[in-house]
Amino acid sequence: MGQGIGKTVRDVMHEGAQCIGAHESLRRASQMMRDLGVGALPICGDDDRLKGIITDRDIVIKCCAEGKDLDRTVAIELARGLVWVEARSSVEEALEKLEQHQIKRLPVIDQHRIVGMVSEADLAKELPDNKLAEFVHRVYAPA
Repeated sequence: MGQGIGKTVRDVMHEGAQCIGAHESLRRASQMMRDLGVGALPICGDDDRLKGIITDRDIVIKCCAEGKDLDRTVAIELARGLVWVEARSSVEEALEKLEQHQIKRLPVIDQHRIVGMVSEADLAKELPDNKLAEFVHRVYAPA
């Protein structure tokens, strides 16, 4: 098991997250997800600042299932909450943020710019066994 105590998000994140432009189509977003092998993309505005995040599930549920046009619907229309984590934050802080917002991935910000993405799995594998068991119980135990 990992030794997450003392590690920062920067230590475990996936560097160089690619953004979908706020006004790019959902077809483009889905093609980027396919090509990058990811299930979520940060959405960035013309100012290169984070505007939200979009997942493959968002595209299916909020566009395809609703009969919307993949070519006319743009990423910002489906943007979900502006939740992110600082690169220097601890693994534990990032996990708390994921749990609090009931999400599985976070954009990582440094100096007001996106520098990567981190997932629940990336963070959880850094926890010692006793903390991992506690985390899994909190996240997956029935309410």
